[in-house]
Amino acid sequence: MKDKAKTVHISTGKALSRRALLRGAGAALALPMLDAMTPAFAQGSAAPIHRFQTVYVPNGMAMDYWLPSTVGRDFELTPILKPLAAYKEKMLVLSGLDANWNIAHAGAGGSFLTGVTRGGRNEVDIRADVSVDQLLARQLGKETQLSSLELSMDAPALAGACTANLSCVYTHTLSWRSPTEPLPTEHNPRAVFERLFGDSGSTSRDAREVRLRQQSSILDAVLDKLSSLESSLGAEDRHLVGSYTESVRNIERRIQKAEEQIDLDLPDLDQPAGVPPIFEDHMEIMQDLQVLALQTDLTRVITFMMSKEQSARPYPQIDVPDAHHPLSHHNNNVQLVEKMSRINTYHTTLFSNYLDKLAAIPEGDGTLLDNMTILYGAGLSNSTVHAGNNLPILLVGGGAGWIYGGEHIQYTHQPTMADLHLTLMDRFKFPIEKLGGSKDPLPIF
Repeated sequence: MKDKAKTVHISTGKALSRRALLRGAGAALALPMLDAMTPAFAQGSAAPIHRFQTVYVPNGMAMDYWLPSTVGRDFELTPILKPLAAYKEKMLVLSGLDANWNIAHAGAGGSFLTGVTRGGRNEVDIRADVSVDQLLARQLGKETQLSSLELSMDAPALAGACTANLSCVYTHTLSWRSPTEPLPTEHNPRAVFERLFGDSGSTSRDAREVRLRQQSSILDAVLDKLSSLESSLGAEDRHLVGSYTESVRNIERRIQKAEEQIDLDLPDLDQPAGVPPIFEDHMEIMQDLQVLALQTDLTRVITFMMSKEQSARPYPQIDVPDAHHPLSHHNNNVQLVEKMSRINTYHTTLFSNYLDKLAAIPEGDGTLLDNMTILYGAGLSNSTVHAGNNLPILLVGGGAGWIYGGEHIQYTHQPTMADLHLTLMDRFKFPIEKLGGSKDPLPIF
């Protein structure tokens, strides 16, 4: 359906909607941002599109390896932050922020985006509040096909008790549509891909099986229309479309390969088709899908959990075969804390790879990363005591013009994550008076 409010006329006399879709049998291919859609934006005279993302890491942080020893612009990157060296000038390190609900791992995840000071009291009492990503999704989602994406590297579990006799919902998701409606995360790349590019409007198993039986590519389904479109575009746009469609096809190939590997080599694995058995392969596909979703403006709000709270994932690939959660209760043993720091550093390395992908996408006078505000961090600091004070928090990106990075900001008046969320809502131009246990927006922004 043509979106008249977003359709612009270009010099050829043709019009191309920013929400343009190329439809084929069972496929709906969204397009990246093109000059033909928004020539004023391409020339730098229109307001950039501002996106929000959360990247969450579980089980706290080896704080001695995370926290810079000095504040201000001259701070030195610590071992955990060093993988992000290329993005220091697009990064704010925030220290002194406290969790609003500090009850083991449940409060860490349950209050990270909601700011609630109290959640449920048992495994069937499920309540929090609307999370900041969903407040933004209500506004930014008016302009996109998907209001938000909630993604994870782990299968969701929204039933049963996981920590402190509280529901597993608090450890498996960050996003809440209402005080009693947590949003499940999706960890299956096939399901994410079909949600972004399938035309069924469903991520149900039956819908995905239809696509698998067809054994056809999303691009093949719209190939004729894609060729016709490219012939009407300028050289710059043709290059963008070509690069983008190759990315889509590459992701399709990798998902199909993962499905073949699971079916043929690992028939006993209790994993849905589409989830690569190797962690790094899974991570890269999930990152690439997020880039495509943002690049095509299918959504402007994403939450991504590198792992759930209490994750017991081992990391033998970095010489840490220990399960993550037990290792996080290191009792301040120097050797165990060092092992913990390796996991934390591995996570920032993976995050840096994602930033590389965002920074490689041109948009207007800058890049996709320039037009994003990314909240990176954990809901615990020293996890051996489930500490909820002085959380490890970064803001990364250009913030569509508002983030001036390269600084370590230390707060001494004990503000909370909810206060940060008030600030974020202000910077997205959707100010609110209260969120969870908030008091006031943070200063100096």
